[in-house]
Amino acid sequence: MKYIITKPTPMNEKMKANAIAFYKMAYEGNPRQATALYVGDDYIQHNPDVANGIEGFINYFERMQAEYPKKSIEFVRIISENDLVALHTHQVWPDNDEYVTMDFFRFDANAKIVEHWDAIQQIPKHAANKNKMY
Repeated sequence: MKYIITKPTPMNEKMKANAIAFYKMAYEGNPRQATALYVGDDYIQHNPDVANGIEGFINYFERMQAEYPKKSIEFVRIISENDLVALHTHQVWPDNDEYVTMDFFRFDANAKIVEHWDAIQQIPKHAANKNKMY
């Protein structure tokens, strides 16, 4: 497999900033504003727990905020290449449940989010090694 190393561009930096702002705003309880500012005309969702489209995203995050208002998020890594941005996060939820997530966003030519994939895994209380998952 051949790998091509790309240099950061102003567009990559804008997409990274938009992905962080979008995710943080939605996570902290304002998904409607997040979608108004950072999502393009079409929004394709690949998370099976979230309905496709902007309203599906808003409904999911409004419900999550109502059920878990005291959750927190830390952005650990942000990677951008071409029209994709990946966010690696550490999340702490009520009862000290911790999760590591990886979200991938595809952007349009205006640096607006048009597609999303994610994976989430609960951090186990005991591990076979002392390495963090984030």
